[in-house]
Amino acid sequence: MATSGGGNSYRNGTYRSSNPKPYVKSKSLPLSTTTHRRNSTAKDHRAAVPGRVRVAVRLRPRNAEESVADADFADCVELQPELKRLKLRKNNWDADTYQFDEVLTEFASQKRVYEVVARPVVETVLDGYNGTIMAYGQTGTGKTYTLGRLGEEDTAARGIMVRAMEDIFANVSFESDSVSVSYLQLYMETIQDLLDPTNDNITIVEDPKTGDVSLPGATIVEIRNQQSFIELLRLGEAQRFAANTKLNTESSRSHAILMVQVKRYINGREAALSTENGNDQHMVKSLKPPVVRKGKLVVIDLAGSERINKSGSEGHTLEEAKSINLSLSALGKCINALAENSVHVPFRDSKLTRLLRDSFGGTARTSLIITIGPSPRHRGETASTIMFGQRAMKVENMVKLKEEFDYKSLSRRLDIELEKLIMEHERQQKTFEDEIERLATEAEHRISEAERNHSDSLEKERMKYQKDYMESIKKLEEQLVMNHRKNDDPHKKPSGEIPKVSAEELGDLKRMLQKETLSRKAAEGEVNNLKIQVAELKMSEASGKTEMLKLHKRLEDEVRQKEKLEGEIAILQSQLLQSSHETHETRREVDRGGFEKEVGSLDSLISQVKLQQHASGNGEKPSMAKLFEQVGLHKILSLLEAEDADVRIHAVKVVANLAAEETNQGKIVEAGGLTSLLTLLKSSQDETIHRVAAGAIANLAMNETNQELIMAQGGISLLSMTADNADDPQTLRMIAGAIANLCGNDKLQTKLRSEGGIKALLGMVRCRHPDVHAQVARGIANFAKCESRASSQGTKSGRSFLIEDGALQWIVQNANNESSSIRRHIELALCHLAQHEVNARDMISGGALWELVRISRECSRDDIKTLAHRTLISSPTFQTEMRRLRINY
Repeated sequence: MATSGGGNSYRNGTYRSSNPKPYVKSKSLPLSTTTHRRNSTAKDHRAAVPGRVRVAVRLRPRNAEESVADADFADCVELQPELKRLKLRKNNWDADTYQFDEVLTEFASQKRVYEVVARPVVETVLDGYNGTIMAYGQTGTGKTYTLGRLGEEDTAARGIMVRAMEDIFANVSFESDSVSVSYLQLYMETIQDLLDPTNDNITIVEDPKTGDVSLPGATIVEIRNQQSFIELLRLGEAQRFAANTKLNTESSRSHAILMVQVKRYINGREAALSTENGNDQHMVKSLKPPVVRKGKLVVIDLAGSERINKSGSEGHTLEEAKSINLSLSALGKCINALAENSVHVPFRDSKLTRLLRDSFGGTARTSLIITIGPSPRHRGETASTIMFGQRAMKVENMVKLKEEFDYKSLSRRLDIELEKLIMEHERQQKTFEDEIERLATEAEHRISEAERNHSDSLEKERMKYQKDYMESIKKLEEQLVMNHRKNDDPHKKPSGEIPKVSAEELGDLKRMLQKETLSRKAAEGEVNNLKIQVAELKMSEASGKTEMLKLHKRLEDEVRQKEKLEGEIAILQSQLLQSSHETHETRREVDRGGFEKEVGSLDSLISQVKLQQHASGNGEKPSMAKLFEQVGLHKILSLLEAEDADVRIHAVKVVANLAAEETNQGKIVEAGGLTSLLTLLKSSQDETIHRVAAGAIANLAMNETNQELIMAQGGISLLSMTADNADDPQTLRMIAGAIANLCGNDKLQTKLRSEGGIKALLGMVRCRHPDVHAQVARGIANFAKCESRASSQGTKSGRSFLIEDGALQWIVQNANNESSSIRRHIELALCHLAQHEVNARDMISGGALWELVRISRECSRDDIKTLAHRTLISSPTFQTEMRRLRINY
């Protein structure tokens, strides 16, 4: 396990040490000031941040020739890695001391070199910055081994190039992101393409506005996997110039330059384009164009500097050496000018310095590793290399985010939404026209029916009046006949007298006339009613026409609102810039809110170590392991029980740093260090001791044997008790990391759960820090994976312990968390839980089915997406529920 310096940091549940000096120089601001800056101006989002060039020194071990030739001489270099210092001996009693960001001994592994030199640069490239990693040193001191080793026979020997690409591939999604590579060499002041040997004279182009340097003639290959990248490196190395010199049998005669372009899309959560309440302003503000971050990683393997009389170069090799030394001399002049804040920096003196214009004094984050040898014969070259590194540490770059908005993608999305709105408008217009036509047809039908009813009523009344009239005529005729008969009576009155009509007859006639009058009035009333109904129908038709006009007006308003979309895009740009700036500031605040970086001193212990060094008397530099063997691990562990609190704190830091190395973990456990650390958790009330001891236990918990010892000694109960009493996010993160490591042991599942391990993990989510949640999610994923494996092997039955302890609700809530580390572990946990059929009903009732469907469709990692898909189609319970919910799958 590699460490990275003397302070405290933590990654994936492991306690690691880190550089006490900040990588980026920035002053801490109060919360109110920071908030004001976030809300000030959009252009602050693009503001550059000062970042000093970081320099590490690596010592090459003695080779066979030096072991024989210099057997009677001590090394000219003495390293003090714990103090990040290097001593260059002038003689047996005098030496010069130099301070670096990192000091790597001859025993440092390739992994450790990558962690402390290259990983910070690779991470910033993934975040959208430019980064440079460069190796400088004398011929034969291991520059190419450090940077370009492929490690095909031994993966532990892989160099920075291969490890950097592994990290890049692990953090990009090829569904949207892209990674492209160019591999070049600078030979005799000519830039040649190592991927296309025929392209042997590539020109350098500088942007007059931004000053960015590009090589438009270079071959650019887009790659999608590690094997393709290794093939490209192998092809490039076969084309690179090398020669046999006295200093190195395979001396590189050119500067190798690997350029990696990383293009990543930062997709925000998009709101729906349509709203039910018609809130169009909210619809416009929710449109956000994707953010594209373009980071460039440049890895440079410089050819070694050499003296002609030592390398024995002749003929063409001599000309190559002259060209190499001239370009390195030009680079040294530029660094001197930058270190002294000179007005003029001679970048144009060499093509090498033109290529590195962005790396020194530009906008890239730069990490330099200088390689030296131990031989006193080459003390002059070693001193020159060390002074080059010292001057480079004074150079400060202005690191700048390379980010832009993908307005083409937004435009395409807006076109699609506009087409949808047009189609919806046409559909609504057709529906409206159909409704108008239906209303008109219905109105015509009702008018026709009313006219027909009116005509029928009039005809009935006419027939009725005619019938009554005929009956009245008939009655009158009958009455007249009766009168005539009366007139024919022998007792009739004398002629000339007018016959008299009786009162009864007159009454009948009056009644008939009244009845006739009433019937006519009733007919007139019916006619008036029919007229009113016709008027109402006409009013209904007019109302329909008014409604149609309103709908037309509403449609016109919608069209005008859609035309405002283009104008709102300018407002969106300003808001998005401010939002991105806030995100950037938040990330910086979180970074600053990480672990406090402390450097353990243990003055008494260091003084004993120095006494041991002086007592050796032979001038040789013992390794860190030898020094602590001389001091004694038992003596260090005894200080954990010291009465002085400061001594205990320093002692536990030393133990934690030792525990970070895999080779020391067994010795610490054998010497009783694990028991002492657990005792500290139980007895001490100091927050710092809790944090560092938990980190050391997390390191020890990486080993399966140590995991069983931790459980046997009640480690889960002690960690749970410490977590309950802790409020510091860093302490909780270390405790969660230790429990997460224990969750990955198949043998300890039942015991871990019975002693409250799962409940302790879930209890720590009360802390809102994302790093704590990431460790909790990792522990849940490890536990779910072991449960799934036990279920498939038949050693576990029944519901998951996670579900029984109430973890499912938190898992579902965080399945789509914005943090990729939390989301990835939660997605894995869901997939492992779903593989056991007995958990299916609980997962459906808890809402996990919808998350599984989303993971199988949208997850950025193909392996997790495939696992979710396979789980869904293989579970009868899930299939039945999806059919019931009509989920197309």
